[in-house]
Amino acid sequence: MALPKAVSENALWKNIFSERVVREGSIEEVLSKVPAFAHLSPRELKEVAAIIHRREYRSGEPVFYQGDPGLGMYIIQDGSVSIQITGKEGEAREFAVLSDGDFFGELALIDESPRSADAVCKTDCLLLGFFRPDLFELIERKSQLGLKIVLKLAEIVAQRLRTTDKELTKIKSQLERLQRQEEERSHASEENEPTTARPA
Repeated sequence: MALPKAVSENALWKNIFSERVVREGSIEEVLSKVPAFAHLSPRELKEVAAIIHRREYRSGEPVFYQGDPGLGMYIIQDGSVSIQITGKEGEAREFAVLSDGDFFGELALIDESPRSADAVCKTDCLLLGFFRPDLFELIERKSQLGLKIVLKLAEIVAQRLRTTDKELTKIKSQLERLQRQEEERSHASEENEPTTARPA
């Protein structure tokens, strides 16, 4: 049964102007999968995509070094990035490898502290950069949108801090248990030592 002309025309116009369409492979699609932006509408994603910086890196090229000023966050559109901490003697220890869709450096959007680790490309990479000045400009132009992003970033950072706190508490508990075990072994060893008889 054919739909009434008015209904079919409304459906056509609704599809043309629908806010729900996010083009596959677009920057908007990449952003829609990142927790900091996943809650935004397609129209809002388009606003953010317009100020995103696309940057290409070669394998082995650093994105930033530990101690560099924190300027903003990066999203991996293609490739993989190694997150490393350089020790006092200059040796780099890798503690995470991030790939397509992962993001890093987001704390720099709300805090100007220096970078706490190195980020080095393990492969040729295409990264999307979202920087602090862009966020502030967005807050000035579209305050509601800018604040939605800031609140979500704060939520993400808070969640990571809670997770880190739990891990530290767990490690502290394990260390305390090991220390008690070592003290008990040491005490037992002392009790089992043979006593030397004193000469008459």
